[in-house]
Amino acid sequence: MGSSRSNILCFLVLCASFLVPSSCHSYSHQALFIFGDSLYDAGNNIYLNTNIPKLNIFPYGETYFKHPTGRVSDGRLIPDFIAEFAKLPLIPLYLQPGNHHFTNGVNFASGGAGALVETNQGLIMDLKTQLRNFKNMEKQLRQKLGASEVETLLSTAVYMFSIGTNDYMVPFTSNSTVLQSYSKKEYVKMVIGNITTVIQEIYKIGGRNFVLSKLLPLGCAPVSRALKLTSTGGSGCMEEVTLLAKLHNRALPKALKELKSQLKGYTYSIFDAYTVATAIFNNPSKYGFEEVKMACCGSGPLRGSMITCGQKVYQLCDNVSEYFFFDGIHPTEKANYQFAKLMWDGSRKIVKPYNLKTLFEK
Repeated sequence: MGSSRSNILCFLVLCASFLVPSSCHSYSHQALFIFGDSLYDAGNNIYLNTNIPKLNIFPYGETYFKHPTGRVSDGRLIPDFIAEFAKLPLIPLYLQPGNHHFTNGVNFASGGAGALVETNQGLIMDLKTQLRNFKNMEKQLRQKLGASEVETLLSTAVYMFSIGTNDYMVPFTSNSTVLQSYSKKEYVKMVIGNITTVIQEIYKIGGRNFVLSKLLPLGCAPVSRALKLTSTGGSGCMEEVTLLAKLHNRALPKALKELKSQLKGYTYSIFDAYTVATAIFNNPSKYGFEEVKMACCGSGPLRGSMITCGQKVYQLCDNVSEYFFFDGIHPTEKANYQFAKLMWDGSRKIVKPYNLKTLFEK
């Protein structure tokens, strides 16, 4: 997490920028259910019998766990910190072997997943598959706990999503021609439509409290910068993919607000990760970072070549606490902590209509 001095300075900057006065932790014991992609996948993918690269290799996990766990970062992810703030243990993986009671929640996320079935199809658990796994878990819980107790558990639980990044990145990092078949707005509408469909399905089963994040400026990740550099020779962010993220970020709040008028008792929170990341990228030192363009771990330009960290040939930075990105697209634990803290008790300027602390207390 970096030196104690830099952590204190970053905390003070965050307080001044985005936080509201509050205590740091809730004493709630609601369950936390996690859906999405590698930003939230704490290791489900290592149990998949597919050709998706298994990233439970060094140096992933080096900072906090001291060994690789399947998390695509040097340490903890955003949901790990949210669970800690909510006084919950680390949330168990859906695919992790063993007997699990799941009363604290379950992590269904899968690295590489998208809202669209076609995104990395056959390699990962897409959002629709994650929903199916959630329904299977709900049936198991009903058999163990009974309908009444499960109804209470599901209705008070918080449901976190990180989804959309791969739907917009994969067409640029693969040979996909999907963007030639649709206009940008049509494509975004399909992604948002699949997300809201899953939310409605969880609502039917009993879920009421949903948390989603806007997407980062995807064109400014090291992998995007490296792609632009190698394909055009140009430097800077890859605006084509950032444009899709912007369109997604405009459409998502409208879709979530529309659901509010349709679903009784439905509550949501949306975190503006785009604005927070842009502030960090524009003034890294203010938030305790020195490097926001290059990855800490990887190979190629800006260490941004896809999935090269921990492989046969790669470079590793000396001080991960200076970096926003650990590999070509995934943030460091330090960045994840800053995001999680703002999601937990940030002001309405950055997380609305409720922060997660309020959502858990509700």
